[in-house]
Parts: sequence; structure tokens; C-alpha cells
Amino acid sequence: MNHYETVFILNPVLSEDQIKETVKKYEDFLVSKGAKMIAKEDWGLKKLAYPIQNKKSGFYHLFEYTVAGEVIEPLELEFRRDERFMRYLTVKLDKHAVAWAERRRERNKQKA
Repeated sequence: MNHYETVFILNPVLSEDQIKETVKKYEDFLVSKGAKMIAKEDWGLKKLAYPIQNKKSGFYHLFEYTVAGEVIEPLELEFRRDERFMRYLTVKLDKHAVAWAERRRERNKQKA
């Protein structure tokens, strides 16, 4: 089981319900493949550094999870097939990045 972090940007024209449905769909996809969800963050609507698909903003989300490596390719294939996704990035975390992510989560809990 490897530790991964996936950040994705959803199309800004989606409604609140469509966003929740999309996030739930991919969370369920990961869990069905044996993933253990560690953290899920909604970063909200943010301005993009450059236009993507003629859009200047997007809804950012982050998943942090552990799963077997062979699950990542089918997940990214689903991202590519779904027109609601503008961009995504999946990163395998090493022990230092895992520790940093834990500190970031604790810092966010204290702010809330």
C-alpha cells in the first residue's frame, strides 16, 4: 500500500450538488478498489494562474489516501473520461511528505 495525494480541479460551471456528486463518485471508486481515505479537503473556487478550457477559475479538491499502485492508472483514466475535470495531479508521497501532510492537517484543524 502506497501513500498518495490527488489534487483535481472541477469545472466552475457545475452546481454545488454536481460537485458533491462528482467528489463522492471518485471517493467511492477509490474505496471500492481497496483505498483507505486519510483526508479529503474542499479548497473551494479559486482563480487559475492561466485559462484552462477558456475558464479562469475552478473548484479545487484534495484526496489523501493509501492504495495499491495499480489502482492509480484506472483512476486517472476515469478522470480523463469525465468532462467535469479540468486538471488533476496524483503524487506518491514519501515519508517526509506524509509527515508534512499530517502537520498541514493539524494546522488546518487549529485554524477551524
